Amino acid sequence: KNWDFLPLESMKTDFIITIGGDGTILRTCVAIPKPEPPILAVNMGVRGFLTEVSPEETFTAIDKCLKGEFMIEKCAKLSITVGNRRLPDALNEVLITVDEPVRLLYAKVFKDGEHVLDCQADGVMIATPTGSTGYSLSAGGPVLDPSVEAFILTPVCSLSVLRSIVFPANSKITVKVHRPKRVLAVIDGAYREFMETPNTRITVTRSENETRFIRFRENFYNRLRGRLLFHGAGGKV
Repeated sequence: KNWDFLPLESMKTDFIITIGGDGTILRTCVAIPKPEPPILAVNMGVRGFLTEVSPEETFTAIDKCLKGEFMIEKCAKLSITVGNRRLPDALNEVLITVDEPVRLLYAKVFKDGEHVLDCQADGVMIATPTGSTGYSLSAGGPVLDPSVEAFILTPVCSLSVLRSIVFPANSKITVKVHRPKRVLAVIDGAYREFMETPNTRITVTRSENETRFIRFRENFYNRLRGRLLFHGAGGKV
């Protein structure tokens, strides 16, 4: 047979099936058109916290999708701009860091124009509730219940004792970088943007876009216990 392949950004579909882990989902979310179609995520990764079904459950899950027997989980995303240029939205987090691991990032953080903190660290991370169970958690941030409309700001390996700050989701967070001369914004581990300093401003707000996952049960805490806290497996469809 002859197969026609379309890039993700050109596809128009009722829903998307991802086969892999959380990284596969994050890379897909960067590439697919907006508004994003719902995602049915099949877990073939290491943890697969964002995924919904195992490979053995795939055909049962597809059958339920076709019958309309599912729920939609809506997940907020971050809108990120550098100057006047908008970068891809983040489902999990945006990390602002140095391009060389031996250097420190010197930055000021503002909320709605108000100076919040001065940061000397390996980086500054801003995460969504979805991202609170990922890199942000590893960096010492809290887990947010999906119903909490908030963002988490976490300094990464700070010189001073700085803990995470939880901001309302309608906040405008600005990170003004002073040093070094070149820094890097990493979005969901899938997109990188190098920036020249000094006085580079990265602005983060809630995006008008969102990611939608197909779910067959409300199982956030089941997934949290099974896949993160105890390294086990999730439930069945």
